Amino acid sequence: MENEITKLNPECIWRNFYALTQVPRPSGHLEKVQQFLLDFAKQSGVEAFIDEGRNVVMRKPASAGMENRKGVILQAHMDMVPQKTPESTHNFETDPIQPWIDGEWVKAKGTTLGADNGLGVAAIMSVMEDKTLCHGPIEALITADEETGMYGANDLPEGMLKGDILLNLDSEHWGKFVIGSAGGIDVTATLEYKEVETDPSDAAVRITLKGLRGGHSGLEIHEGRGNANKLMVQIVRDAIEECEARLATWHGGNMRNAIPFKAETVLTLPKENVEALRELCADYLETFTDEYKTIESGIEVIVEEVETPKTEVPVEIQDNIIDAIYACHNGVIRMIPSYPTVVETSSNLAIIDIAEGKAAIKILARSSREDMKAYIVSTLESCFNMAGMKVETAGSYGGWDPNPDSEILHLLLRVYKELNGTDGIIQVDHAGLECSVILGKYPHLDVVSLGPTMKSPHTTTERALIASVAPFWQLLKKTLEEIPVK
Repeated sequence: MENEITKLNPECIWRNFYALTQVPRPSGHLEKVQQFLLDFAKQSGVEAFIDEGRNVVMRKPASAGMENRKGVILQAHMDMVPQKTPESTHNFETDPIQPWIDGEWVKAKGTTLGADNGLGVAAIMSVMEDKTLCHGPIEALITADEETGMYGANDLPEGMLKGDILLNLDSEHWGKFVIGSAGGIDVTATLEYKEVETDPSDAAVRITLKGLRGGHSGLEIHEGRGNANKLMVQIVRDAIEECEARLATWHGGNMRNAIPFKAETVLTLPKENVEALRELCADYLETFTDEYKTIESGIEVIVEEVETPKTEVPVEIQDNIIDAIYACHNGVIRMIPSYPTVVETSSNLAIIDIAEGKAAIKILARSSREDMKAYIVSTLESCFNMAGMKVETAGSYGGWDPNPDSEILHLLLRVYKELNGTDGIIQVDHAGLECSVILGKYPHLDVVSLGPTMKSPHTTTERALIASVAPFWQLLKKTLEEIPVK
């Protein structure tokens, strides 16, 4: 069935993007979108295959007379962050996304839109299928599982790509050209414990903290948005001290690179203290609402009595873990001294799962400096080691060092000004981009990242600015026409 977004300009990108939204592609479940892309390439008459890293690679030969131009690699990632509203019944492994037009934006009904990085993939598809474009040799690199650890880029085979220039299409501010980004690393603290029986005379309550904006832990960490886990720990700690509460379970956040917008705990406590706990939660709701009044607008703290669980966390384990969560750094550590408007180092207390004798806390730390990345990892290790937890790291990737003398950057800036009449902006991002990983395997590449405007990726309010897509497409086409000779 045709969707209203397929009539938007440019038709080719919006048509391909809509087709992509109909194919399930949450991180970790990419078989359907991989086959979709292979089928698309076959229909378009271009070579395509899946490499050792589960990335889809396409190759399109140069237009007649342009065989001597430098080769261009167009790069985007195929997976999307699967977030949905509490009332949504969407199954990301089986159900299509439902995009719709809301004024000047394209959004999705009840879920993330997947414009991150679906619009980049759609642009690549448009280049591959268009027989009228003039260009040198083109390769497409559509990577797997970028959102969960850049696994596709990390497993990219060396020597496979032939191009000289990499255009990463995963930036989210039209008119800004990214030439550097932060590195990152996953930090996970775990502990197994033996549960103890609850007092059968105790009551149990479920506290749900929700309604926060969440957001991208790279692009929006500097905005000071509420982190559901960091807010919840304040409630839980005071409930233990003031209401004789005990922790049974905790579930907060679900994506390592998304600021958690919801957390839920189950506490047990003497029945006569339930009302005091309700008052405590009401006081905290008032405090949070005032503290975040210019940032958050829909904070909720809901207290519900539930069936008393049979087991809970032992007191000494509970207290140590709560102290560690309370002490764990979350948010910006410092800005880049030479770019004081850009975050240098941060950490996101992303996921907490405590239940059934196991505690797991997951944090994504980012920095554009390797020494500062090591510093924040040591800080987090120290915090959770004091709680007796095992701390492990994984998925480390380095930062992308800026190259302001880049040839492709200056071509993009020139063409951008010719088409738009204004100067483009050179930018360094705190968000992690696959460029740094790819450069580690192909250090000769000249790299710039660009894209149309998107807001609030990794959240259910993710949206793409319609008016930015057409000029992005014009810039991409014109740049490909003017790629220099080898």
